[in-house]
Amino acid sequence: MIEIKVPTVGESINEVTLLKWTKKDGEWVERDEVIAELESEKATFEVNAEKAGILKTVGKEGDTLNIGDVLANIDDAAPKPEGIAAPAPVATTSAQPAAVSQAPVTAISNDIKASPVASAIIADKKVDTKSITPTGTGGKIMKQDVLDAINNPGKKSFVSDGALFSRNVRQEKMSALRRTISRRLVESKNTTAMLTTFNEVDMTQIMEIRKQYKDKFKEGHGVNLGFMSFFAKACAIALGEWPSVNAYIDGDQIVYHDYADISIAVSTPRGLTVPVMRNVESLSMADIEKKVVELAAKARDSKLTADELQGGTFTITNGGVFGSLMSTPIINIPQSAILGMHKIQERPMAINGQVVIRPMMYLALSYDHRIIDGRESVSFLVRVKELLENPALLLIGKDPVKALLEL
Repeated sequence: MIEIKVPTVGESINEVTLLKWTKKDGEWVERDEVIAELESEKATFEVNAEKAGILKTVGKEGDTLNIGDVLANIDDAAPKPEGIAAPAPVATTSAQPAAVSQAPVTAISNDIKASPVASAIIADKKVDTKSITPTGTGGKIMKQDVLDAINNPGKKSFVSDGALFSRNVRQEKMSALRRTISRRLVESKNTTAMLTTFNEVDMTQIMEIRKQYKDKFKEGHGVNLGFMSFFAKACAIALGEWPSVNAYIDGDQIVYHDYADISIAVSTPRGLTVPVMRNVESLSMADIEKKVVELAAKARDSKLTADELQGGTFTITNGGVFGSLMSTPIINIPQSAILGMHKIQERPMAINGQVVIRPMMYLALSYDHRIIDGRESVSFLVRVKELLENPALLLIGKDPVKALLEL
C-alpha cells in the first residue's frame, strides 16, 4: 500500500481544494494515470498514480487539504481484475477514408450540446436555444427541455428540473481561486490610489489590415490575426516610453522593468485568471497571437503553471468580448496599471469637418496615482491610441517619413 500525498505546488501555497476524482474509489488505476484534480489559489493541476493498483480515496470532492496531506492510497499488491484492458496505444492515422456521416444536417451550432431529437426540434421550430433550460448531463439539451420552452414562451426556469416559480436557494463553498480573486481585488482597492483615465480609438486601420491580410496571416503562421497582438505591441512600445507605468512600488523603492511582461485577463468557468506573456517588446505579431491562443487554452483547461501566472508588469483586459462599452478595470497588484479594451461600436465622428461613421472603441487605463502622475497616464494612453490608429508606427515606433527626415 502506497500513499499519494498532496504535492508542493508553490512556495506560498499551503492548501488546495480537491476539485474532483477522475477515478472512483475501488477502481483499478494504471501507473501515471490521472486520479484527481486539485485547485490552488493560483492554478489547477492533476495528480497521477505513482503505481498501478486499486485506488482507495481519502479526501472528498470539495475538501480543503494541506500540502503533504494523504489524498489517497493505492494497493499496489492487489491483483489486476480480469477484463481490465491494457492502456490503449496512441492512435495512428488510418489509410482508410473515414465514413461519411449520413445524419441529417440541422441548423444548430456545434457549440450547443443537444440530443438528436432535441436538435431536430430546435432546427424545425427555430427555437432560441437561450430560452431553453438544459437538464441533461453536462448541460445537454434534451427533448423535453425544448418542448417546455415551446409550451412556455417567455418563461424560463433557473433550476435544472425546469420547474417554474422556483424559490430554491443554494449555498456553495467558495473555491480557492475565487477566494484568492476576492482577497486580491479588495487588497488592490485598499492599497492603491487608483484612478482611471479614458480615451477612444478609431479602429478603422486595424480592421482594414485584418480584413486584407487575415487569410495570408493564417496561412503563413497557422493562427488568426486578432486584436490582442496590436494592443500588446502598442502597449509594449508605450511602456518603454513611460517606464513608471511599467513599474511598481516595493516598500520605499520603485521597481522599474526594462522589459514588458504583459498579463492578459482570461475568464474561465472557475474564475478570472491572468497568465503572462513574457518580453512582448521582443515578440512578433504572430508570436503574440500564438501565445494568446496557448495561454487561453491552458486557462480554459486549467493547465496553467504557477510560473505562467506570476511576474507580469502590466495587464490588458478585454471586456468588449462580453459586450462592455466602458468600464474601470481594477489594478492587478503589485502592478501599477491595467488597460481595459471594450466593444467596437460604429459611431458618428467629426473628421475634417465632416460627420463620418467610424468603428470606435473606448479605452480605460486604471493606474496607481502614487507612482504614476496624471501627465504620464494620459500621455501613455494617448500614445497607445496613436499607435493603434496608425499601425505602421508599430514597426519602428515613429512616423516613417519623420524617421526618414530624422525629425
